[in-house]
Amino acid sequence: MDCNQVFVSKVKRLIVVFTLLIAFLSIKIDTFAQVDSAVVPVDSVVAGSAEAVSGEHGAAKHGEEKFEPTKVIMEHIADSHMWHLWGHTSLPLPVILYTANGLEVFSSGNFHHGEHDYNGKYNNYRLEEDHIKVVGADGKIDEEASKSVLDFSITKNVAAMFVAIFVILVIFISVAASYRKRVGKAPKGLQSFMEPIIVFVRDDIAKPNIGHKYAKFMPYLLTTFFFILFNNLFGLIPIFPGGANVTGNIALTFVMALGTLIIVNINGNKYYWKHIFKPDVPFWLYPIMIPVELIGIISKPFALMVRLFANITAGHIIVLSLISLIFIFETLAIAPVSVAFVLFMDVLELLVAFLQAFIFTLLTALFIGMAVEEHH
Repeated sequence: MDCNQVFVSKVKRLIVVFTLLIAFLSIKIDTFAQVDSAVVPVDSVVAGSAEAVSGEHGAAKHGEEKFEPTKVIMEHIADSHMWHLWGHTSLPLPVILYTANGLEVFSSGNFHHGEHDYNGKYNNYRLEEDHIKVVGADGKIDEEASKSVLDFSITKNVAAMFVAIFVILVIFISVAASYRKRVGKAPKGLQSFMEPIIVFVRDDIAKPNIGHKYAKFMPYLLTTFFFILFNNLFGLIPIFPGGANVTGNIALTFVMALGTLIIVNINGNKYYWKHIFKPDVPFWLYPIMIPVELIGIISKPFALMVRLFANITAGHIIVLSLISLIFIFETLAIAPVSVAFVLFMDVLELLVAFLQAFIFTLLTALFIGMAVEEHH
């Protein structure tokens, strides 16, 4: 073996890794700087008010603001009516509101990053902490009127979900076309990359847990697996079209868990329902066992919902918290430690992206298998 060639190859890999790391850090630091600068006017007003009341002047430097890690982290993992691109540039998203007077549709760009109110067809609106509120004639937020407005806006998470769906459609339409063209031939290109993953879902998830009826549920299992996987991977990309915390949004995980709940109970056979309403225990235990089994119907998909939401959100919070150490200590001396841990966590998050897609699909297949299992 040529040791020199191996050494050169390893050096090249190391250079690529450090280049990507530097690019990642520059993007992250730039993002934090933008968020910090965005809160300057608010903090300046608060600082000015405090000085006017207390009469204490001169200690703090003009224009210097304290970094608030909690606020910055929550802004990054929360949903938004705008999608940040770079610098001070953001992509405005459609705002769709259903009011008592009718439907209103306009661009979130009309809020100018929350600095201005928007005079709509039926009401005046204000963007406050990424929630759209109705503004009364006195210029104050009307909470009662705001509660009656239903927000169906295309937010950042919804837009990111559409991007992931579009990518999935492009990939699988291409793979399906390859299968039609290459009948009886070995897979090639993208087809050869996707086939082992599809076979893995079929042979290691669906068949062992569902049994011979697995084919009926393969479309749902494949859709669930790849939808979670692609959204997890896009969430690890710090720049557009990534950066959205889609699978870390409990509303999305709730809908996915609800889908599993419906499929499991619609396909449950008589033995599944007999086990719930007439379990094989002495009749005097029925008042205890039946409520427990009914709770189990809800608790299983609830566990799916919370597990996916908690793991993805926790990973994002840890990465952002480690980056925040540089700004909290206000020194680059902490940067090597912070960067090392962030790099480790990003690699771990990449594993979690696959692992959470696998676990959600595996447990879904297991619950379906329990519902369609035939009595022996």
